[in-house]
Amino acid sequence: MIITKTPFRMSFFGGGTDIESFFREHGGAVLSTTFDKYCYVNVRHLPRFFDYSTELAYSKMERVTDVKEINHPAIRNAMKMLDMHEIRLTYEADLPARSGLGTSSSFAVGMLNAFHCLKGKYTCKKKLADEAIYLERELCQEAGGWQDQIAASFGGMNRIEFNRNGTYDVKPIIIHPDRKRKLNENLLMFFTGFTRFSSEMQKANADGYADKIKQLQQMYDLVDEAEKVLEDKHCNLDDFGRLLDNTWRLKRQTGGAITTDCIDGLYERGKKAGALGGKLLGAGGGGFLVFYVQPEKKAAVMEAMRDLLYVPFTFEDSGTQVIHYAPEMYEPKKMAGSFVAKAI
Repeated sequence: MIITKTPFRMSFFGGGTDIESFFREHGGAVLSTTFDKYCYVNVRHLPRFFDYSTELAYSKMERVTDVKEINHPAIRNAMKMLDMHEIRLTYEADLPARSGLGTSSSFAVGMLNAFHCLKGKYTCKKKLADEAIYLERELCQEAGGWQDQIAASFGGMNRIEFNRNGTYDVKPIIIHPDRKRKLNENLLMFFTGFTRFSSEMQKANADGYADKIKQLQQMYDLVDEAEKVLEDKHCNLDDFGRLLDNTWRLKRQTGGAITTDCIDGLYERGKKAGALGGKLLGAGGGGFLVFYVQPEKKAAVMEAMRDLLYVPFTFEDSGTQVIHYAPEMYEPKKMAGSFVAKAI
């Protein structure tokens, strides 16, 4: 049995510039972090006592006799890609899916990590990120960028640079621990109660793409400014919050599905209560709102957002991990006469 633990990500700046059609022409970058909310993928070979060969438990239960019968596109394509058979897979998470935190990509990374591990193979974070991008964007044909898979795999607070030649670089943000702790303390996250499919939001926001290039380039430039605020101890950390407000107002111009009247109302309520800035996380349409709030304003903002669920969090640096490893001896069914999956 293998259990992986993979963090969710919080994207601050540059979202949208990680889409391949944009960065291959203009370059791109995001500034993001992972935090201490995770998804867990439990995988083992299914014993041969049942009239089905694969069992999957996520928001639904699937029991099939052929991989091609699996409804979940990421699981089906991942099992085909890595030649996995006779699997029992269970997924659970600390936060809801479709909430703007890269949950589907964290699942993809954690699942691929578990599959490789079940085969007895170590896989580096770069390979896991690359495979998850290929799985979601090519095999599953889901619209979106590359940042989520990379963040979930590598973990930590990073500047992820997307190059015109189709490669990327992961650069950790060099920030003093006390400054990083203060940043964490000044960020408040709330669940709006709305969930949506990121790929559907990306498709909806793709209309009029050429008219959004200017906003995306400005959002790209803000990555440099935000990185400087974090790394330069002489910069006022509160400027990070003001830059969040700038990037959110730019992002709202990049698609009609980014926000709603309700979300706009919630955001302005937080600003009126004292937040310097903030943004809706993810592709838009719902999920989580994050605000940058100075300590003396926290109580007022918490009161203003009292009808939303507050979610405390702490930055994390580990990325995807194998937290339980109990390997099995397994022979493909065509080579075995009976049950042969057992712990070794």
